[in-house]
Amino acid sequence: MTRPRNPRSDSAAAAVQAAQNIALGPLPVPAHITLPDACTPFWEAIMRNRPRHRWNDADLAHAVTLARAQCDVQRLLVEIAAEGDVIDGKPNPKHVIVERLIKRASALSTLLHVHAEATQGRVQNQGNTLELEREAEAEADPLIPTLRIVS
Repeated sequence: MTRPRNPRSDSAAAAVQAAQNIALGPLPVPAHITLPDACTPFWEAIMRNRPRHRWNDADLAHAVTLARAQCDVQRLLVEIAAEGDVIDGKPNPKHVIVERLIKRASALSTLLHVHAEATQGRVQNQGNTLELEREAEAEADPLIPTLRIVS
């Protein structure tokens, strides 16, 4: 069985698809799944790491689990910071939960193809971009006007 080919990223069809995706806005959480409000920023970040038209129902369900895991990690890290790494002479048991959640999040990121290599490319290729940023940073002169981002 052959699958239809995806349009080239520099094609007119890809540009039309991108415009349609933006016009439709971000994907909502599936109606049959609940996501706490605190997890919404994680959901939105995950949704921005893949084109809108490439998400299917099963992937969206996994993305909810990933958003919850990332949210729970952040919540637990705040709790650990308040409680301390050691409680009554023993390691804080929340560390074990955080480690499990991080492993879950890592596995889900790989499954959904929203991990760094899938979204940013291979590490070997990222070095060139970083080098260009460092060169631009070194050449920056506070007395010479430069481009500024206006909000």
